[in-house]
Amino acid sequence: MLGTLRPVNMGAIALVGAFLVGWLIYDVDVETVLAGFPGSMFVILVGVTYLFGIAGYNGTVEKLVQAAVVTVRGRTGLVPWTMFLVPAALTAVGAAAPAACAIVIPIALKFAAKHRINRVMMSMMVIQGTTAGGFSPIGIYGVIVNDLGDKAGLPNNPGLLFAGTFFTTFVLAGIAFLTLGGRDLMSRRTHSTTTAVTKTVPVTAGSVGGETIVATGGPAENSTGHTAGSGTTSGDANEPTGNGRFSLEQLCTMTGILGVVFMTLVFDLDVGFVSLTIAVALSLIFTKSAQEAVGKVAWPTVLLICGIITYVSLLQDQGTIDWLGSGIADFDAPLLAAIVILFIGAVVSAFASTTALLGVVVPLATPFLLTDQIGVTAFIIALAVSSSVVDCSPLSTMGALAVANAEEDKRSKVFSGLMRWGLSLIIIAPIVTFLVLVLPSAA
Repeated sequence: MLGTLRPVNMGAIALVGAFLVGWLIYDVDVETVLAGFPGSMFVILVGVTYLFGIAGYNGTVEKLVQAAVVTVRGRTGLVPWTMFLVPAALTAVGAAAPAACAIVIPIALKFAAKHRINRVMMSMMVIQGTTAGGFSPIGIYGVIVNDLGDKAGLPNNPGLLFAGTFFTTFVLAGIAFLTLGGRDLMSRRTHSTTTAVTKTVPVTAGSVGGETIVATGGPAENSTGHTAGSGTTSGDANEPTGNGRFSLEQLCTMTGILGVVFMTLVFDLDVGFVSLTIAVALSLIFTKSAQEAVGKVAWPTVLLICGIITYVSLLQDQGTIDWLGSGIADFDAPLLAAIVILFIGAVVSAFASTTALLGVVVPLATPFLLTDQIGVTAFIIALAVSSSVVDCSPLSTMGALAVANAEEDKRSKVFSGLMRWGLSLIIIAPIVTFLVLVLPSAA
């Protein structure tokens, strides 16, 4: 409430709240309060935004955006679906969801900014795509759920789990696409060449705010005073020159981004630390870009997300989930227990790690699933969907990445838009999956 009434970062308020609640109500020390600080998310947000701040300043992201245009042959409406399928493929073969999202979301949002696409829609496409692949038989989410089911002696169908979750996230992405401007994009084409991309001031059909993106034969100056499209920027011998050619700095940055992909997918290293390591290495070599990129780190967003999660973690640490779980165990009505667990999965996952949550809620549901009063496969799919589609919440890792990588003047809109989607799905996903999957399967 304070954060809505006064212009104070809600993360700062949440940190103070965690300290006061821990001290006055739970009688715990500061170390216990800080144990809930999401250090991993902090490193991910800082590392990824720092690296792509460098890549944005020196024109590397511009090259990647142009590559996305070439891939779909200028059909702007297909780009969001490309951004859905790429992270889906990455997580389907075993990539961690935050890593896949961290790789794709900066490029997706850069393209959205350049071609006047709703940032919330593009964020939803990437996040739901990341979720879509995660429940494959070799995806991390799928491995967790299937292994826990096998250990508990539950009937298991990995293929159906993957198909059910992929279809649901695909439909959800389609809804986001259609409701957030996708229909207008289908009639648009983006012209891409190896030459510069220029902003022109006169208002023309389809322009927004008097600006239109057109292809031209020479470099042009963008709003920050750097030349665009060809990657040409001003003021540094290390920065790119020429039409469509990569500078040394761009080549090094591109190699670094590919290194993040390789090391996180092949060696399963932490995407935050890998990104931060590469960003620091680039900073030591190309000092001017480093000076500019530090300001691109989304510090207000980092404070907001980490503060709120610290507060929520304190409440979890004090037994809220265990209290709910013990209450569910006493339910005599399996259908009531089922929908309560679906809501628990949705609510908690919107503020915490889906990977960790799946390891909690599946065992929580096992006792009443073993009674055979509810279809096990149907419930597991419903639980997987309810616990994962809410990751678009800006208080979850992937939603936070979307907010952090949006332009500074758009972050509040992206945050509020993703929060509306996240809060809506907390309610809608459990109810719809219960009615469509769980209720018909009840004995």
